[in-house]
Amino acid sequence: MKVHHLNCATMHPPLVAGGIVAHCLLIETDQGLVLVDTGFGTHEVTNPKGTIDGLSRALLKPLLDINETAIFQVEKRGYGAEDVRHVLLTHLDLDHAGGLRDFPNATVHVLDTELESATNPRNAKERARYPKAQREGVTFQTHKAEGEDWFGFEAVKDIPGLPDDILMVPLIGHTRGHTGIAVKSDDGWLLHAGDAYFYRGEVETPPSNIFALKVTAKQTETIREQRLSNVERLRELKASGEAEVFCAHDPVELARLA
Repeated sequence: MKVHHLNCATMHPPLVAGGIVAHCLLIETDQGLVLVDTGFGTHEVTNPKGTIDGLSRALLKPLLDINETAIFQVEKRGYGAEDVRHVLLTHLDLDHAGGLRDFPNATVHVLDTELESATNPRNAKERARYPKAQREGVTFQTHKAEGEDWFGFEAVKDIPGLPDDILMVPLIGHTRGHTGIAVKSDDGWLLHAGDAYFYRGEVETPPSNIFALKVTAKQTETIREQRLSNVERLRELKASGEAEVFCAHDPVELARLA
């Protein structure tokens, strides 16, 4: 399978030199195109106040460039929205699910606990992170966090209708239904770890971090113990060399893989 690494949103939060990205994947399969996350879409670019609350706009400072939208980048490669048959979401945070409405014919795959969090938020933080407008008209297929083992990760499962070399790898913690997406590309296994971590140094040995992103991770986490446990397992996987591990927001990781 051919995998394209896309930046579907550039953001400039305070005290993060160089900003952050929305690292998405476009996968060419025999069953059509598959997206992993969508970043911000055309709706956010044309009407940001419609789905991005004021606090998020102030903290993220998104560029909101039509050229960065997933649909623009799909069309630039000679495809159309209808060619994207499936979208796999690490989670439903607004900077990951913004482009869903640009692909109305796609089936969107999430863990069942993630969609439950979005549709029945438990608190103000969950209400803010899951704008209802981004889910309008979207066809979801939910999956339970159960399955086989994969390089030490449990409850990993394949996705009906997609190749066996695309897997959901539950990484609960940032949200109640957060998951990684593993893809066996032509060059070996990739693991898109979503927001399980924010800075590449977190999964290096020895680990390192930058203050602003460390604070962000803590402020946005839902289950701290599970998130930290997953970071440790991701560090071990990266050190083993059995998979290329990357997160959703580190521009250096994206530049290395794109």
